[in-house]
Amino acid sequence: MEDQLEYFTSSYSGSPNNECVECAFARDGLRVRDSKRPNSGTISLGHDAWAAFTAAVDQGTI
Repeated sequence: MEDQLEYFTSSYSGSPNNECVECAFARDGLRVRDSKRPNSGTISLGHDAWAAFTAAVDQGTI
């Protein structure tokens, strides 16, 4: 259930403008939300999409 997910703050959050995202691992992937507006919705990513995204970040391609 969505309301039982444990969100954590991204290690890259907290820029000078205090822009933060929170992530939570779900059974079918990952949820990402705005920490300032946690009830405004989430972005859902499947396991494969999250792995591709983090690999691209690590490689500096995005």
